[in-house]
Amino acid sequence: MTLRDKLSERQFVVTGELGPPRGCDAEAVRKKAAMLKGAVDAVNITDNQTAIVRMSSLAASVICLSEGVEPVMQMTVRDRNRIALQSDLLGASALGIQNVLCLSGDHQSFGDQPGSKGVNDIDSIQLVYTARRICEEKKILNSDKPLTSAPDLFIGAACNPFAEPKEFRPIQLKKKIDAGARFIQTQTIYDIPAFREFMKHIVDMGLHEKAYIIAGVMPLKSAMMASYLNDKVPGVIVPQQMIERLKGVPKERVADEGIEQCCGIINELRGIEGVSGIHIMAIEWEHRVKEIVEKSGLSNR
Repeated sequence: MTLRDKLSERQFVVTGELGPPRGCDAEAVRKKAAMLKGAVDAVNITDNQTAIVRMSSLAASVICLSEGVEPVMQMTVRDRNRIALQSDLLGASALGIQNVLCLSGDHQSFGDQPGSKGVNDIDSIQLVYTARRICEEKKILNSDKPLTSAPDLFIGAACNPFAEPKEFRPIQLKKKIDAGARFIQTQTIYDIPAFREFMKHIVDMGLHEKAYIIAGVMPLKSAMMASYLNDKVPGVIVPQQMIERLKGVPKERVADEGIEQCCGIINELRGIEGVSGIHIMAIEWEHRVKEIVEKSGLSNR
């Protein structure tokens, strides 16, 4: 069964994340795919995350397919104009990719090419609409001439529940769903009460009935990482008590404490109305995803 099949049958899903290498070694992708295979239902293949040049998400997605791992190909509007984006959507489908996550992308000033130009020919909501139009209407943008064939993609988008202005987040999410997003993956969640309140708005608006909400989690590797997330990543709030718990354990146990905290968050998220799954973001920690899944009881989902 595909990710779409499982969600449509109201199964609780788990997705993971795989960052392609800063090089052309296909074996590096295969090794990470092997760590995630069987532990998660599908794997996000990041698209030059943090604006650092890496193997393309399209190529890495195809490698994952060959390893029996279902990819969710990320696409950002930062690097390509609408011609290239639409071309990649068609090409991805032709190569067997079924899931696509439409994103803005990290600003290029944060990566290894700070002098590059951000394209942003269309925004992420328009990319969602573009993908839906290609699939459902068999048409590209600005044209009524039908395509000779059209893909059947499962279209997703991202949501940052606590980015400012917070009151606008449910409205922006509605725009993405109205444009055609059928699954939503959130930014990493640490503040459970705040996320519970956010989801109450989503349920009250009925958005959980129009798209599947997959809540994001990220295991903390250190107190320094937690502080960095608080200071540098918009919309991420790590409660101080979590940071103090990391500081309070011996150095050799910090990683284990981060895993335990992550599992605790997962257990709370599973009980929130409207949450259809968990997205585990453990970039360069793929070898611990299976452990997280097992310890949080998700292996019996």
